[in-house]
Order: sequence, then C-alpha cells, then structure tokens
Amino acid sequence: MRLMVLPTRIDAQSNLFADAVLPCGLTYESAFLSVDEEMRLVEAVRDLPLAPADYRGFTARRRIASFGASYDFSLRRLRPAPAMPVFLRPLRDRVAARLQVPPERVVHALVTEYAIGTPLGWHRDTPEFEAVAGVSLAGACEMRWRRYPPQPRAAMFTLVVAPRSLYVMTGEARWGWQHSVAATPALRTSITLRTLRPFTAPLTTA
Repeated sequence: MRLMVLPTRIDAQSNLFADAVLPCGLTYESAFLSVDEEMRLVEAVRDLPLAPADYRGFTARRRIASFGASYDFSLRRLRPAPAMPVFLRPLRDRVAARLQVPPERVVHALVTEYAIGTPLGWHRDTPEFEAVAGVSLAGACEMRWRRYPPQPRAAMFTLVVAPRSLYVMTGEARWGWQHSVAATPALRTSITLRTLRPFTAPLTTA
C-alpha cells in the first residue's frame, strides 16, 4: 500500500492531496469529462434498453445494459452481449489510454442507472475481468472500500465520487480490496469499462 493509515473519508474536491492517500492501484480523476461530454452521454444512455439487474434470481433496483460481455450470476460465467455502441467508443478509447492498453483490450462496458436511494453491496468484480474503470454521470455517490478478505472491525474508507469523474482499479486495489456504493442521494448513471484477464477466452458479440 502507498499509505498504512487511510482517512475514513476522501473527497478530492476539498483535498488536493486525495490521490496520494489512495491504496496502490486505485486512481481517481474528478474532472475526467467536460459538462458537454457528460450531457451527450446522458442523452445517449436514455435511448438504451436498460433492464433491472438480475442477481441469482433477485431483481436489483439498478437498471443495466451490458455490451461486449454480460455476466450470468446463476451460471457464474461470462456470456456474449451486443457490441459496444458507437457513442461509447470514444469513452472506451480515452479509458484505454489511461490504462495504457490498446482500445480493443477494453472489451466490456456496463451502463448502470441508480435510482434515488439505490445501494450496491460489498463485492469484488468477477475474476474474468482485469482492470476496472468507472465513469460517473449526473449524480454523485459515496464508494466505500475495505480490505479483502474482510476482517472483523477492519478499517474502511469512503471515496466521494463526483459526476464526470473517473476511477480506475488495477493491481492491489483490484484484488486486495472490496468496494460498495452507499445509497445514492440522486439519480446517477455509471459506465464501467473492463479488460479481460489473460486466461479468459475471447467472447464473440451476440
């Protein structure tokens, strides 16, 4: 880790040194998108066929659309999904540049709409994926991190994730921490982009 003791709440808007205290492998950029870029993405997302997320037979309050691949929680494996829409490709290319990988390595996009009051429980992203990048639109949220495997009374910290921001999880932050999202105070959309791990078989689009 970059720092042994983390503050319990990190807000990059008010803390100029926030990035310096994040766990190794977790980076955060508060102004990744411009206001105009955010508005164009929000308008494009409105036309997507978002559907309630299904988690092992339980219908979550989030609405989602997957591209490039989708995860079947019942079968615990990736399945093919429609190709990434044209409007997401410039965003994919910019995220790939941050990850320092070719754009074609960013094979998965998940668009998620969080209604007011929607949380997301503790988890790590499924092991078929490697790097994870998240772009926030419209509303802010508080993402929480704790060490994995979780330990009783383990320390946790909260990162305030602003609209138009980007967070990236690789290495230690990707595999040695869990994250969750506190109940959202306003309607929010996230676009999560992921690369595949080397051993994962390529997926053809549906």
